[in-house]
Amino acid sequence: MLIEVAILNIKEGKNADFERDFQEAGKYIAATAGYIKHSLKRCVEIENQYILLVEWESIEAHEIGFRQSPQYNEWKALLHHYYEPFPQVLHYI
Repeated sequence: MLIEVAILNIKEGKNADFERDFQEAGKYIAATAGYIKHSLKRCVEIENQYILLVEWESIEAHEIGFRQSPQYNEWKALLHHYYEPFPQVLHYI
């Protein structure tokens, strides 16, 4: 198992829109082979910051299975315009 970790900084004033669209985007990541589960947590100290944790069976499930899929394009269209700056995504075992 592998955990994908991303710190998401959201453009000011967009938290509610981001959270709404994230709920919709969840179905796209969850439909990917090798996906286990994900969670999104809002930071207490920094109003526009979230942490995204995604459990995958392997790095390939994320990097190839998800990122090269049509589901990723839907995820990207829903969420990527909220990030400022674009997040670094790291993997942990």
